[in-house]
Amino acid sequence: MKNLIHRTTLASLTALVAAGAALTAAEPVQPRQASAEFQRLTSLVGTWKGTTDMGQGPIEIVSQYRLIAGGSVLEEKVFVGTPNEMTTVYFDKNGKLALTHYCVFGNRPGRVLETADAKTMKFAFDETCGINPKKESHMHALSLTFVDTDTLTASCRAFIDGKELPENPTTMKRVKP
Repeated sequence: MKNLIHRTTLASLTALVAAGAALTAAEPVQPRQASAEFQRLTSLVGTWKGTTDMGQGPIEIVSQYRLIAGGSVLEEKVFVGTPNEMTTVYFDKNGKLALTHYCVFGNRPGRVLETADAKTMKFAFDETCGINPKKESHMHALSLTFVDTDTLTASCRAFIDGKELPENPTTMKRVKP
């Protein structure tokens, strides 16, 4: 009889914990107040197309942006489904916009917002990201210019084998649903 009571109590507690977890999982998370710059980046959610040159002639580039982690992170994916697929995540770090770029070079350079005005955001290399900029090939800096609500120009500064490459701005247009 004791064993039956014990199993019944255990089953009831398990059901109660599971129900509580299900209710909690369904409740929306209240994100922290985002920086004005992060809020501005959320306008990029959707798909964008353009042409870029990564050193071997012009190719089409498609960027997909979506909010994740309860709206606290903007995820950007480029070259989806190809060997060159890369992901960049934008987030607030100590109240300031930052990003981590998961690169085709096999590393993850970080950048922090350096300046922002009505049209442009400039990100500088984050010295704390763990990359030796003199030895590792990496994307070093990024500039985003909001030309209008449907046009974005991105310009990256890359270092390959310790040498800075010229910037190649890429203009992309929003793909209408």
